[in-house]
Amino acid sequence: MSDDQLYARYLAGDQAAGDSLMLRYADILTAYLDAFLHNAHDAEDLMLDCFTVILVDKPSIGEGHFRAYLFKVARYKANHLWKMRFKRQEFCLDETLPAQEDSPEDTTWKGERSEILKKCLNRIAPQYREALWLFYDMGFSYEQTARVMGGSTKKIEDLLRNGKKRLRMELEKEGITRTDIF
Repeated sequence: MSDDQLYARYLAGDQAAGDSLMLRYADILTAYLDAFLHNAHDAEDLMLDCFTVILVDKPSIGEGHFRAYLFKVARYKANHLWKMRFKRQEFCLDETLPAQEDSPEDTTWKGERSEILKKCLNRIAPQYREALWLFYDMGFSYEQTARVMGGSTKKIEDLLRNGKKRLRMELEKEGITRTDIF
């Protein structure tokens, strides 16, 4: 079932549909929040707060925008907490992302390249890193990425273009070419 279908069923009174949405996004949303906060406990708390906003307040969410709305709420809550606790915000990719299941051979083959990629991603500006992660890893559209990050699709296009350029330069410093990584 799509997110829209599950949310519509939840709004109609099907509690299991809300649980399904939570199960679908809990891990990746927690990882996203942890990338901002660098604190797994706060990330879990905020993840629950995000679902509270959606499942208790039951906002009107446009068709096809559930995931973007959820991540926008998460980003807002992370920024709010950050303003309360920290002097600077930084989106950082590390081992907080849930592992995808690969065969042992694939895991070994990808392991070293993945670590170099994470290291290079963490060297580029946080806004580039976040835009690249949302667009490529999460599969968000330009519009959805813009909604999450609070900008226009043109701004996202610029962030992605410049982020890829900077990432490519960092990868080349590590001796990795386009054919090695993709």
